[in-house]
Amino acid sequence: MSSLSIFLVETVNYPVLLTFVISSAALAIAPGPDNIFVLAQSISNGVKSGLATVAGLVSGCLVHTTLLAFGVSEIIKRSDSLFFGIKLFGAIYLLYLAIMVYRSDATILLDKGNGSTKGLSKLFWKGFTMNVLNPKVTIFFLAFFPGFLFSDELHTVIQFYVLGLLFMLVAFLIFGLIAVLAGSISNYLLKNPKAGIYLKWLQIVVFVLIAVYLLLSDK
Repeated sequence: MSSLSIFLVETVNYPVLLTFVISSAALAIAPGPDNIFVLAQSISNGVKSGLATVAGLVSGCLVHTTLLAFGVSEIIKRSDSLFFGIKLFGAIYLLYLAIMVYRSDATILLDKGNGSTKGLSKLFWKGFTMNVLNPKVTIFFLAFFPGFLFSDELHTVIQFYVLGLLFMLVAFLIFGLIAVLAGSISNYLLKNPKAGIYLKWLQIVVFVLIAVYLLLSDK
């Protein structure tokens, strides 16, 4: 076994990474503006249009990851109490999101548009711009990522980028699957009105569980 392999085995908390991946997958599956937009684009304009939108949305996450990595890493370096404050804010914000989802309508509305196609590059940049210019994404990353730092040895900037890339990979796989299966998913949602309720409660449970995890996790 190489020295790098030994280092990774001894310093990386893989259960934390696995928890992060599962949480990211659950959040990607739960209905939100991004995956609903992907679904609508795929239904209206075809799978390629949906995948182009997915690529843009996911690419935008790299910008938020960079802002988080260099901003929060410096805070962690300077003060344990400030870092705890960030995690506390994250838990409160996630509980707030859970309450907002609880108070929202469980109906999933799909705007199928008029079927007009757009250039794939335009859809990519539309998805990218939607993500980058949405301050809620930055706030969500700030609330979500810090509790999942997985190593005492690796620099926090590296850890945030690893988490960001894992989040992007999970989102791309699930959003991509939504784009490919758009027709089947749409038909299922139309035939099963209770599906929106189940997905709504999935989102609530995930937000609450992550909030509790953040409060109980150590630096």
